[in-house]
Amino acid sequence: MIYYEDFYFLIGYQVGELETLNYQTEQFDAVALIYAHFPAEIKSDIHRTLSTYLRKGGIIIFEAFSKKHLEYLAINDKVGGPKDIESLFSIEEIQSDFPDYEIIELEEKEIELSEGSFHNRKGSVIRFVGKKRQYS
Repeated sequence: MIYYEDFYFLIGYQVGELETLNYQTEQFDAVALIYAHFPAEIKSDIHRTLSTYLRKGGIIIFEAFSKKHLEYLAINDKVGGPKDIESLFSIEEIQSDFPDYEIIELEEKEIELSEGSFHNRKGSVIRFVGKKRQYS
C-alpha cells in the first residue's frame, strides 16, 4: 500500500499474457506502462485493450523509449532499450493510441538512466500521463 497526499493506493499486479488475465471492462482506476515495448504490429492494439480496462476518469501513466533513443544507442549501447525503431514511440503515436484522454503531461525528454547493468547514461523517453475522458 502506498500513501500519497491523504490517499492510500493498493497496487497489485499479475504476470501473464494479457489475453489470459481475465480483466474486466473499466476494472482499474489507473494503468501504468513503464518501458512496456511491444512489436509494432501489436503495440497499438495492446494500448487500446488496456484502455478498455481503465474506468472513465482513470489515469494512465506511460514512460518508454522514444524513437530518438536510437541516436543514444548509437553512441552507447549500455543505455539499453529496443534497437528496432518500430518498437519505440513518438508523441504522435501516443496521441493516436490514446485519443480519449485529457493530456496531463506528454513530452519527449532526455533523461539520465542509472538502472543496473543494462540501462546507463543518457537516453530519450516519451512521458505521458492522461485522464480518460468521461464520454469515451
